[in-house]
Amino acid sequence: MKRIGVTGHRSIPQEVHEHVLEGLRAALCGHEGSLEALSSLAVGADQLFADLALAHGAELTVVIPSGDYEACFAAGGELRRYRALKARATREVRLDFPHSTDEAYYAAGAYIADHCDRLLAVWDGRPARGLGGTGDIVTYARGLGRPVTVIWRGGVERG
Repeated sequence: MKRIGVTGHRSIPQEVHEHVLEGLRAALCGHEGSLEALSSLAVGADQLFADLALAHGAELTVVIPSGDYEACFAAGGELRRYRALKARATREVRLDFPHSTDEAYYAAGAYIADHCDRLLAVWDGRPARGLGGTGDIVTYARGLGRPVTVIWRGGVERG
């Protein structure tokens, strides 16, 4: 079974959104039924990837950074979407951090990089805005020699 993980921005500008969806779909193509998708289900890239992976028949492994992770989602739509995707997961990995800190996010990203065969990065190429951001996880994965596919459209930066 092939394992594909994701790291990416929570905020994806509208002008790059369709490009990101196409890139994620392309990365998942041809793996129907033999794929494990690893995601922390954060708003943005993580949830887009998880939703598309499930639609392609992948088994979803959710990596939960901390005990209070649900508190990071806005009440209403964000939290409902997170819970709905999590309910469809085949496996759940809970890290031992009690609170959602940068260290917990970094550990979750590192776990995904450690356990995937390929990492998809929905990333504008800029440095991380805090420990555990997309740029940090890309650097970590590349340090492991893990193949990283960056999905973004040049000339577009997140807000």
